[in-house]
Amino acid sequence: MNIKTVCPYSFGANTYIIFSEHHALAVDPSASVEAIMSAVAEEGAVLEGILLTHGHFDHTVSLDTLRRATAVGAYIHESDAVMLTDGKKNAFYTFYGKECVHAPAEHTLTDGQVLNLGNEEIRVIHTPGHSGGSVCFDCGDFLVTGDTLFAESIGRCDLWSGSEALMQSSLELLRTLDPSLTIYPGHGAPSRLGSALDNAAYFF
Repeated sequence: MNIKTVCPYSFGANTYIIFSEHHALAVDPSASVEAIMSAVAEEGAVLEGILLTHGHFDHTVSLDTLRRATAVGAYIHESDAVMLTDGKKNAFYTFYGKECVHAPAEHTLTDGQVLNLGNEEIRVIHTPGHSGGSVCFDCGDFLVTGDTLFAESIGRCDLWSGSEALMQSSLELLRTLDPSLTIYPGHGAPSRLGSALDNAAYFF
């Protein structure tokens, strides 16, 4: 399994494509549909779904246009599902004073759920804190962390359903994983899990 970063042109959020041979999943579509599909085509792959690490607007900008272009479904944790249809909960209203909403997700995720991509597996790890339904995606050799954990910091906990206490618990959970894993965060550059967790400790 491998991963490619698609550079977005808005909000500074990372869009990723996860590949297993000719199978692909998009993660947090904030980049343009054209950029996403170009990245998929470069690998000779077929897009089979859209994974969301959480429901904030900067990670879902292209969600509906990508679904219309590909007819694939979106996956989001059950606790964040309401954020797609509520512009106040997804924080767009907080920053721009108006609502931006999407169609509901076709699928909801739960902690420990295993998703198949080709002959490989992706495990869902529920990591609330940045939002109540934030998740990380354990892809074996790497971990997609969304806004739970960045290379140098953690996601803010003061938006709807955020919790510093839950964030701290989620980071402790991530400490049970192999510290040599590469993390691919929702913003910024990749890092090693152990190093990122050590940096996160300063926030508590």
